[in-house]
Amino acid sequence: MAGTVFFSVSMSLDGFIAPESTDELMGRQWMELQRWVFPQRFFRENLKLGGGGEEGRDNDIVRATFERTGASVMGKRMFDAGEEAWPEEAPFHTPVFVVTHEKRDPWERPGGTTFHFVNDGIESALDQAREAAGERDVRISGGGATILEHLNAGLVDEFSIALSPVLFGKGVRLFEGVDAERVALEQVRAESSPRVTHLTYAVRQRER
Repeated sequence: MAGTVFFSVSMSLDGFIAPESTDELMGRQWMELQRWVFPQRFFRENLKLGGGGEEGRDNDIVRATFERTGASVMGKRMFDAGEEAWPEEAPFHTPVFVVTHEKRDPWERPGGTTFHFVNDGIESALDQAREAAGERDVRISGGGATILEHLNAGLVDEFSIALSPVLFGKGVRLFEGVDAERVALEQVRAESSPRVTHLTYAVRQRER
């Protein structure tokens, strides 16, 4: 049986998940947004950032998100930024399906990550990701436009937000353009740590 389709992102208090320009990734605001995750032991191990790191509820959530994911879907903007930033052993260790107009052969990386480039839309990419994931879940990794496209199409079952105590003022707003007439939410879980508040919602179709 196919697993859950979900996304999991860090978000500022004013609703942004990334700076406007990919050139600003790893900048001050983005680093503040992600401040909660960099110290986590599992995150550090997965990105080969060195030994040590914190253990606790934040670390457990990072690990559980990774372990439940059998395949990922992402947009071309996120892939382009990651292609430059990820280490040689990309941090997914599963198949990744990139929604793009670019025709390109699969790109296999050390450690089990293979990027597949899908030219016929999000439904095709998601179908391929479901098949690759088997009984594990499919993560819509980003960026914001790709997440929103899946959400508005009714293709997301659940999502989690790590709400960080930072303000962006501008950037990529997660829910800009959401079809609020279609999407309804049911809160599943809310828990906080010293650095961030984790919110999880099930997605339902709004009754008209």
